Amino acid sequence: MTFKDLNKRVSLEATTKQQSKLFERLYNKPFWIWDKQQHKQEDIKTDGDSCFNHIIGLPQKDGIDKPLYDYQQIIFDSLITHNGNKHLWIKKATGLGISEFILRFMTWLCLKDDSLAGSQMCIVTGPRIDLAIALIERMKTLFADKGAITFDTKETVIELNGLKIEAFPSHHLDAMRGLPNVSFILLDEADFFSPGQQQDARDVSERYIAKSNPYIVMVSTPNAPERLFERIEKEAEDTCLYERLFLDCTYGIGKIYTAKEIERAKQSPSFEREYNLKYLGKMGNVFHTKDIEAAIEKGRKYDPDEFNPSSYYFTSKSMGIDPAYGSSAFGIVVTQWVDDHIQILHVEEYHRPDYNEMLSVVYGLMSKYQVDIVYIDGANPSFIKSLKLQIGEEPDYDKVIARYRSEGLGDNWDEYMKIVPVNFSKEHKAMLGHCKMILEQDPGKIAINQDKFDKLITALRTAVDNDGMLDKEATSYNDIFDAFRLALKFYSFRDSSEYD
Repeated sequence: MTFKDLNKRVSLEATTKQQSKLFERLYNKPFWIWDKQQHKQEDIKTDGDSCFNHIIGLPQKDGIDKPLYDYQQIIFDSLITHNGNKHLWIKKATGLGISEFILRFMTWLCLKDDSLAGSQMCIVTGPRIDLAIALIERMKTLFADKGAITFDTKETVIELNGLKIEAFPSHHLDAMRGLPNVSFILLDEADFFSPGQQQDARDVSERYIAKSNPYIVMVSTPNAPERLFERIEKEAEDTCLYERLFLDCTYGIGKIYTAKEIERAKQSPSFEREYNLKYLGKMGNVFHTKDIEAAIEKGRKYDPDEFNPSSYYFTSKSMGIDPAYGSSAFGIVVTQWVDDHIQILHVEEYHRPDYNEMLSVVYGLMSKYQVDIVYIDGANPSFIKSLKLQIGEEPDYDKVIARYRSEGLGDNWDEYMKIVPVNFSKEHKAMLGHCKMILEQDPGKIAINQDKFDKLITALRTAVDNDGMLDKEATSYNDIFDAFRLALKFYSFRDSSEYD
């Protein structure tokens, strides 16, 4: 044996001895003693070894030790006194320390006794491998100043007391399937997994319920509407697998946050999502916040239910329709031109709509608002033809367009139709630019009633432009947004100086 090998062996034996000594101190220790007086007495009695968290080291913020708080006790009680339901869903404000708390709880389960020895814990992160590495590193760091304890495992794995904890990126869950004995699954920031990976992560986790009945804990700040967290939030109480906890920033004021920090955070456009549990998605790059706020301000000055009839002087109305196909929703937006600006009158999306029902809905809205023109995505010709038949317009619109062009009308054929098909694949970039230009008009040309049309506001706030194309995955309520930009085709503005 070489001196190098001998030195390595001695170092390993010393680390093992230090680790064993620490684990003995942690054995049968409570996670935390929530009664302050009792905790103080136990701390004196045990010379600082009162509980797991005091032995391992308290959580820190800005380098300052922090105790465990009452809102974290809510989580602890839910996990310990689970009444047979070991599945917990937590929608939380950023910065509350919930992920840190769960990692510590998992570590405590490993070390408080030997009941879980031989099992495996899984942590599911976002798609980047560095996220998986970072969470495991946070667990290893808990032992960093405890006698130089190190772990001879790969970056995504830690082994504690005969139990293996491994982190898996959300796009690579095949290795997580088929594990023999899973005792705990943490899905961290699960609402930010890619939409295509969210359901897979849930399915892979829940398949273990009948097999080994693990804890399943989903933790996330809310992301965009209609994704994993909102779907679970909307599940009926009697059928949902999860106990649901809602922890907004008010739980942490005067504890993990100062009131001043929260007041400063309120200045951010993302405050409602990051701290107030609203499903808003990430901030987009198409529209300026000031332009959206200007549209909202104008929206306070009109009531969408008190619209003007088409006979009203200088009033005209348009409708944009993004028909559903595949997994998309059926989006409808109705607008009105009055008093030198565009008012939004109706915004709605319909999921898994019935074909005939939507014909009835569209016809009813056209009649109610006395719509002058309807722009509809041409990718659904059967719906366009049915709608044209319903209002008495020639259904074979391709022949009509050809006839108009042969009569020298060129590309102005749409002026002679009420139901206008739009080649979305060719015009989508131009429509996005047109929509942006109208919203940026000075003075503002769009009024949106926020109380009634918050989905459209969210769509505008989250709209993401990738090289002139709308990023449908990043944009919330993208079907409503598509209907909105279709409806705006009706309005032609050149530049702001036109209105000076």
